[in-house]
Amino acid sequence: MEKEVLLSVQNLQQYFKLGKRELKAVDNVSFDIYKGEVFGLVGESGCGKTTTGRSIIRLYDITGGSVYYKGERICAGTRTYKDAIQKARRDYAEKKISKEERDRIVAENRAAIKSAVADHNKWSRTHGKNQLTNEIQMIFQDPIASLDPRMTVRDIIAEGLIIRGVKDKEYIDQQVYKILETVGLVQEHASRYPHEFSGGQRQRIGIARAVIMNPKLIIADEPISALDVSIQAQVINLLHELSEKMGLTIMFIAHDLAVVKYFSTRIAVMYFGKIVELGTSDELFAHPFHPYTRSLLSAIPLPDPITEKNRKRIVYNPTLDHDYSKEGPSMQEVYPGHFVYCNSEELEKYRKEYEDAKK
Repeated sequence: MEKEVLLSVQNLQQYFKLGKRELKAVDNVSFDIYKGEVFGLVGESGCGKTTTGRSIIRLYDITGGSVYYKGERICAGTRTYKDAIQKARRDYAEKKISKEERDRIVAENRAAIKSAVADHNKWSRTHGKNQLTNEIQMIFQDPIASLDPRMTVRDIIAEGLIIRGVKDKEYIDQQVYKILETVGLVQEHASRYPHEFSGGQRQRIGIARAVIMNPKLIIADEPISALDVSIQAQVINLLHELSEKMGLTIMFIAHDLAVVKYFSTRIAVMYFGKIVELGTSDELFAHPFHPYTRSLLSAIPLPDPITEKNRKRIVYNPTLDHDYSKEGPSMQEVYPGHFVYCNSEELEKYRKEYEDAKK
């Protein structure tokens, strides 16, 4: 049975201006998230994980690429089309292409820009941002910074329902009390303020705020990184229970591969704005191909002191680990379902490693 694609990210680009320079926070990233799965996005700090999540939920206007939700384009960037038009004009000025070729490229990319803007406006007009936030919710990394200190817990959790247009206060209170109990809190907490809670309790409030909208997709942006280790397990188990109970699809962003393996169906590894490896959780741990993935795996601490003492860290150095002087890398399928960012020579090496490991 073919899996249903709930969210499809295609060639996503998110660039930011830093004075005269341009930061490519997310550079040509593509992946699909299937309905009902937990999709893990892993990488070190600053690699673009959070920016990817924020771009999907339209907290940023994306630079290029497209994001499709249930088959409808909800985000559309026009930068790549504009760049193609400018390049065609430069090539014509330098006599590299004919006038007819320039006009064809300009016309095609103008049509693409028009289509992208039309799709964006259509979603905003027929569904609106409120509809998007009904369907897709985000759990933020810092539980205290994402909660308004001037609002009670009841007001924080109920805000989404009020924005949706619900006016029945009795119904709102019932839903708030119900969701508080679902996330492991009690009704009495509804009248308190965020500063009266511990870090783990604040994150539960953030989860309650997200799930009260009954979303189809939750983007969990490092929801446990600011918590104690003992509390991390509780929050992970809570998210796991909610995903099964409510049929949620979760995009789980983290930098700890060990946690992601426990929780995720598939994992994408991100490095400097690009996805370098993507596969199922079990296969990624059993057969890591990209040197950066191996580096991350080697950094996972082990509970055995003897093994930990002898553990050797793998240091990833892109200059030494790759030779792209003859052929550049692209996302390629080593075997069904397992993709790696590599060139043809590396692909053959990875396939041979896989065949040898299977013998």
